[in-house]
Amino acid sequence: MTNQTIILTGGGTAGHVSLNQAIIPSFLKKGYEVHYIGSKEGIEKEIIGQAFPDLQYHAISSGKLRRYFSMKNFTDPFRVLAGVTQALSIIRKLKPVAIFSKGGFVSVPVVMAAKMAGVPVIAHESDVTPGLANKLSLPFASHIFTVFKQTLKHLPAEKASCTGSIIRPALFEGRKSTGLALCGFKERKEVILIMGGSQGSKFINDAVRANIVQLLENHNVIHLCGKGHVDEALVNMPGYKQFEYVTTELPDLLHASDLIVSRAGSNSIFEFLALEKPMLLIPLSLQKSRGDQILNAKLFFEQGLAEVLQEDDLTNKTFMEALLSLKQHKEGLIKQMRETESPKTPDEMVELILNYAK
Repeated sequence: MTNQTIILTGGGTAGHVSLNQAIIPSFLKKGYEVHYIGSKEGIEKEIIGQAFPDLQYHAISSGKLRRYFSMKNFTDPFRVLAGVTQALSIIRKLKPVAIFSKGGFVSVPVVMAAKMAGVPVIAHESDVTPGLANKLSLPFASHIFTVFKQTLKHLPAEKASCTGSIIRPALFEGRKSTGLALCGFKERKEVILIMGGSQGSKFINDAVRANIVQLLENHNVIHLCGKGHVDEALVNMPGYKQFEYVTTELPDLLHASDLIVSRAGSNSIFEFLALEKPMLLIPLSLQKSRGDQILNAKLFFEQGLAEVLQEDDLTNKTFMEALLSLKQHKEGLIKQMRETESPKTPDEMVELILNYAK
């Protein structure tokens, strides 16, 4: 056992937090004192706070990394510099053996400060191509792990390696009966879980609700619609359960589901894969992202692991057509999923990270 300290960082979306959430228990089990550096109002503060109320969370200033024109592009660099100063003070006080960065805009000032303090940084990239935050962080990192082998061609060979996906054990501990009870479903029907990402998706929400009567003829529907996007007019509709956002309930809801409609964030789709859930992926369009989800979905489709509907092609009609195709191909998708490589455990990921600790 040890009383050494490790710092985790990452945020902005749930995808930049979920791996950190998964590996924290493994660090604690090894006797490490774990601290988290995140933004003041980001989703990471809520997720980590709910999952680990006793873990010390350090909020710093950070700027958003935008690919479009905004007046904030002129002021956010000063917020990043403030974040570097704040992170440097925290790092020098805690003296961690390493910092693990999952990416997102809040991680940039942290990894810059770590380099200044002489603390090794281990980064992680879930998508096929590196995100902007990890690109900026790369010069300051000792090593970067990837989920996809295809990602390695975008990174320096001497400081990058592929681990494959890492799945939190809690995912496998979900109970179908608990998930169904959470939803209050009265009839036994095939269950569709619809996820629009941590922020929700108006496009997906609108397509679901436009077809809700038809969907409920043969299905129960669990709809994770995003904060502020619950349709009050449909709250009491039998067989249709809306959630703004879930955390600890997700494993139960996944086990209760027979089919999944989702965005194509890397963490989520590998969780669906691990649970052998047939999935229809609707990746974020190029107008709203750098295209990482499109690449994720493309790879899963090419490997026979998912059906895909591009957001630009999403209409009320194509949504139902794509869902029908998913139902028709679900047995083949499940068969292919069972032949894929098993994911790594959080304990295994922690051992890899500690190989680069000082």
